[in-house]
Amino acid sequence: MSKKWYFYSSIVVIVAIISTGFKPYQFENLNWFYVDESDEVLDYTVPTAEELEYKNVIFPQTGKTYAGFKQDLAFKESQGKYHLVNSFGYMGKYQFGIGTLRTLGVNDSLHFMRTPQLQEKAFNALMSVNKWILRDEIEKYEGKTIKGVVITESGLLAAAHLGGAGSVKKFLKSNGNRSIKDGFGTSIKSYIKKFGGYDTSHIVANKNAKVK
Repeated sequence: MSKKWYFYSSIVVIVAIISTGFKPYQFENLNWFYVDESDEVLDYTVPTAEELEYKNVIFPQTGKTYAGFKQDLAFKESQGKYHLVNSFGYMGKYQFGIGTLRTLGVNDSLHFMRTPQLQEKAFNALMSVNKWILRDEIEKYEGKTIKGVVITESGLLAAAHLGGAGSVKKFLKSNGNRSIKDGFGTSIKSYIKKFGGYDTSHIVANKNAKVK
């Protein structure tokens, strides 16, 4: 009997000793954690699958080279996104219309959208065609100033990509008085200015340029 009493007494003593080592947790009033009506509340949203797919691309600086010309024009057109289709149905990194693609020998728009190399070739071919169409205007107006904008070959080619070579001719013939814009309100004049001074001299003017 004494042994049992000793055993249980020991357990009680041990539990008492252990219990004295614990103190009740005092919850702090973490005032910094809470916001009141005067605080600005920031809303965060989870990106959609489409937003995750189209991340902005940081390009290396290429200056006024032809690579720089393509890079800057592509960023203006689509932020450099090969798979983008805008609300007017223009497709790809350089925003081509179906009609323009067909004149360049591209008839499969789905394949075009899935093939970056094809988009690059289509852009080069279109530059050759537009340079041939605007060959006389480039010779006549390059270096001149119209409505405060210096006319350069690269600026005219970029403007032709925006609104067509015919629109560029009308702008030049009217001495800049015809304000020609695309569906989003971007003007021919703004492209001539923004993309002026790039080296596009190596582009061969060819009215029959096709994507090979």
